[in-house]
Amino acid sequence: MRNLLLIFLMSALLFSCGNGSSGKIVEPVKYRLEVVAEYPHSRTSYTQGLFFRDGQLYESTGQRGESRFGKMNLQTGELESLVSLEDRYFGEGSCFFDGRLYYLTWRGFVACTYDENTFAHKGNITCPREGWGLTTDGKSLIMSDGSSSLWFMDAKLKTLRRISVKSKGKSVGWLNELEWIDGKIWANVYTTDKIVIINPENGIVEGIVDCTGLLDESLRDNTTDVLNGIAWNPLDGKIYLTGKNWPRIFEVRIVPE
Repeated sequence: MRNLLLIFLMSALLFSCGNGSSGKIVEPVKYRLEVVAEYPHSRTSYTQGLFFRDGQLYESTGQRGESRFGKMNLQTGELESLVSLEDRYFGEGSCFFDGRLYYLTWRGFVACTYDENTFAHKGNITCPREGWGLTTDGKSLIMSDGSSSLWFMDAKLKTLRRISVKSKGKSVGWLNELEWIDGKIWANVYTTDKIVIINPENGIVEGIVDCTGLLDESLRDNTTDVLNGIAWNPLDGKIYLTGKNWPRIFEVRIVPE
């Protein structure tokens, strides 16, 4: 009986701490966007990953037979292709980690890896789940799989830990492209114009960025798809957003509502 009481008390304590150390529901800060500048972006780039490294902007794209990774010229929107996936793979998120480029595949259940300097293929690593978004905190890879979970993994894609993403106590699913920004994880919520800002320790959504109307209706056509693509340049703190087959990439600021 004493053991049962101890188990009950421990369970109650864990439950009360499930949404933060105080057990209180965290109200996420709501942000709106201010567009600082606009740049061209290729309508044929089905954006899956977007990030800066040493001041250079990189992008990975999707669709079978069209998936490639390369350096983007911000002024022209042109993508210098450095890697092209086999036609059987549908490319997803990407990032540099532990001396390699990691390029996820959707439903391919592998991450294709390349030397970070020569981009020579270094082999494929089995991925235990669908690949969606990918980023890094410098210590581990962080991956989304379209659910409400984010997975922290080592260089061999072994799971180190998982966090469940929640906003005001409710799960947030469809997490897609990811970016590590100043100690937080930013994630596109697939099929929406929302970006959530996530505490990497407990999965709590601390901010929601409303991107409604970022791409003007006059710039849309029948190929235009959803918002997807977050890049932060740590050298100057600037943030850039785009979407799948969007003709623009935007430098933005976020402002509390």
